[in-house]
Amino acid sequence: MQIFIMRHGQAGMNASSDAARALTEQGVDEVVLMAKWLKNSQLCFDHVFVSPYKRAQQTAKTLLLAANLSDEFTTLDFITPNDNAKTVHDYLDGICANSACQNILIVSHMPLVSYLVAELTAGQAAPIFQTAAIAEVIYSPERMQGVLQEIVAPR
Repeated sequence: MQIFIMRHGQAGMNASSDAARALTEQGVDEVVLMAKWLKNSQLCFDHVFVSPYKRAQQTAKTLLLAANLSDEFTTLDFITPNDNAKTVHDYLDGICANSACQNILIVSHMPLVSYLVAELTAGQAAPIFQTAAIAEVIYSPERMQGVLQEIVAPR
């Protein structure tokens, strides 16, 4: 199975809270570029999990629309910037145990996206994500670990 971990597009700094930060015009452009990559890859997702923060929600909606994918996703309160990668890993293992998943997309934030790649790959270095970058992890539910295949960025 494949787990795709995406950092949200570039966000502005002017907001009442970190959770309320919205995508900039450049951030939307970055997400649209990544949607083209997804569309060319002919990927579809069994599950799309998204942080409740505004910029992640906007990223998911823009990405799915621009890639002509189902606009359905699940918001998870425990995939915000400083949440625990082990908790997310355990959740994914539970989802995989109860269904035949092929592809999962997670839209979240730094530093969680970096820590999650390290957690899922059992010790590979935690990569730094550019905005709107997507990491592809080839994951074995039986072994409960994976291998980082690549990181694709809009630049």
